[in-house]
Amino acid sequence: MSLLQVNNLIVEFPGRHGTLRALDDISFNIAPGEVLGVVGESGAGKSLTGASIIGLLEPPGRVAGGQILLEGQRIDNLSHDQMRHIRGRKIGAIFQDPLTSLNPLYTIGRQLVETIQAHLPVSAEEARRRAIALLEDTGIPAAAQRLGHFPHQFSGGMRQRVVIALALAAEPKLIVADEPTTALDVSIQAQIIQLLKRVCREHGAAVMLITHDMGVIAETCDRVAVMYAGRIAEIGPVHEVINQPAHPYTMGLMAAIPDITVDRERLNQIDGAMPRLNAIPPGCAYHPRCPRAFERCGVERPDLLGAGATHAACWLHDAHAGAVA
Repeated sequence: MSLLQVNNLIVEFPGRHGTLRALDDISFNIAPGEVLGVVGESGAGKSLTGASIIGLLEPPGRVAGGQILLEGQRIDNLSHDQMRHIRGRKIGAIFQDPLTSLNPLYTIGRQLVETIQAHLPVSAEEARRRAIALLEDTGIPAAAQRLGHFPHQFSGGMRQRVVIALALAAEPKLIVADEPTTALDVSIQAQIIQLLKRVCREHGAAVMLITHDMGVIAETCDRVAVMYAGRIAEIGPVHEVINQPAHPYTMGLMAAIPDITVDRERLNQIDGAMPRLNAIPPGCAYHPRCPRAFERCGVERPDLLGAGATHAACWLHDAHAGAVA
């Protein structure tokens, strides 16, 4: 059974000049212990999908359609207070900048202990023991001494470890990690990724990992969803999507990654840019940039279709299509 189910999710932003649809009919699920990567260019809707699940959509953004279910319980229609109880207890969040998750005025120990006691029925002493164990689990040396330190006394990589400890404090079932390694050195990135994989394996938590880095996806995830202009372009096992991409957009992303075994003067690139929300073209949103587009692509919008081991929103995989480019 899926731990998280997102069914036909629509997110809209009402404005003076009409309503902008930022997420358009997104559906996916994550099983317990699974790591699902969500990848795409800036503006594809990756972080918005994560914010919708956590219940932290910035106003005036709102869930305008569809459902989000956690362990079979619908959570997208809960009140602010109900959602706050689920956030932390059942859903942990890790953000790109650890300083946005940490209070600079409180010690790390106080923040961990308060989080643990807010969600679990334990004494202050037991919460302190758990806090030390969490810091040790996430690779922070001299954890007992560091409980008394403030966020500014930690390096960037160590702060991100503290944030991961905070996210795990109440033993959540799901962790939403939004670009958790972007601001870190490459060597620290690898450590954080290994840490995330290990703690999820040991705690049995499911992870939604949002990133624009295909290297991180390849290293970490079981499955990957490729997003484009507020929709899922392709979703499937990470090995298949990377080695045999079925959507032309995924093919373009993979071709743009430098290959040290090939000597070339210029990198491949996808011409053009992702459309703005108020200018998404009819049909497939990618068709103006797609080298394999044909007439139907500009008229009719494809849903996810079976494409070997993956699913791709592309008419090239329609068994009944009369035209194949």
